[in-house]
Amino acid sequence: MTTVNWTENGTRRTALWRAGNGAPVPPGIVVVDDRLAASAALRLARSGSGLLWRGDFPNARQLMNAMSRRLPQRVSQESEPAEVFRAHRQARSERAALLGKVLIALEHDYSIRLPRAPDVTAACEHAFGQPADDRVSLVSLPELVGVIGAHEWHRKGIDIAALGARIHPSYGVFAPTRDEYVDLVAGVAFPQGVDHPVVFDIGTGTGVLAAILAKRGAREVVATDINPRAVRCARENMRRLGFSDRGRVAEADLWPGSQQRADLIVCNPPWLPGHPTSPLELGIYDPASDVLNRFLSELPQHLTPRGEGWLILSDLAEHLGLRTRDELLARIGDAGLVVAGRHETSPRHSRSTDSTDPLHAARSRERTVLWRLAQGGSSGQS
Repeated sequence: MTTVNWTENGTRRTALWRAGNGAPVPPGIVVVDDRLAASAALRLARSGSGLLWRGDFPNARQLMNAMSRRLPQRVSQESEPAEVFRAHRQARSERAALLGKVLIALEHDYSIRLPRAPDVTAACEHAFGQPADDRVSLVSLPELVGVIGAHEWHRKGIDIAALGARIHPSYGVFAPTRDEYVDLVAGVAFPQGVDHPVVFDIGTGTGVLAAILAKRGAREVVATDINPRAVRCARENMRRLGFSDRGRVAEADLWPGSQQRADLIVCNPPWLPGHPTSPLELGIYDPASDVLNRFLSELPQHLTPRGEGWLILSDLAEHLGLRTRDELLARIGDAGLVVAGRHETSPRHSRSTDSTDPLHAARSRERTVLWRLAQGGSSGQS
């Protein structure tokens, strides 16, 4: 693990650098406390300095919020949707980089030696694992806030109506907070003539779709994910829900390693073409639509003759001008697939009705679509 060095009270200090988002080690560390004004903090952050907080813990969060208020809040919406989207992403990335300069020191046991600091031991053990040695580590305050929030999600779980149970996401695994795609998978009929299918769930994440399909009567569910955290998370959720006897979770880049074919293959790939800026964004952004294109081109090799592939995809990329419907249909056709049916629903998340969101025009028209793809035959809806 990378280390970071600084001088404090005339003493040379060293700590581990924890950055789950891949942020680089700051070129310099400035020790700060409650006397630092937000304007001065922004100047230091813009110079590249990390701000190691040694004051009252709640005041660090207040400082971060004050810094955020001094940054531009709106993106011009006069350009084309794709340009607005890119400008919005750039502004968010710059904001995250600046606010991420506020740093908190974690002792070797993950305790925080600051006035009024919360007990984050359990949350940090969940995110980082058991402490390996007696070294101090530095973590950005935004990431620490995320670690705390992720632990709460993991501890309490997310209620999934279609399961009648809770899914417990892990730190670094995309949480199923948008339930419309879950409801689509829960409601669409299995391929005709296949009552108890063998199912592949590609990019399973928390395992929520694998669990839904197991509950619906799948004979066997093989779930895969390239993220080791997701594999562990999905295994635990399948175990907790009582589906381990019919469900297997493997670490893989898309496909299981065996030559087995499936009657139903479900994939909920990242919905937007783009470059992820953190591991968690791998669940949102797909560089050059690589995951989507590989899934489509390789799908026929893994389907049984009567099998179907269910591609779950938001059309937000179309409304943002990042991908056209014709391009998607051409990819489907080039793979030797036809559209056997299409089911769609409107998003129910808060941003779809937030008129202050720079992407509101696109989000208000967004639909989440389950594409039923089959080999050969005649096309259905398009």
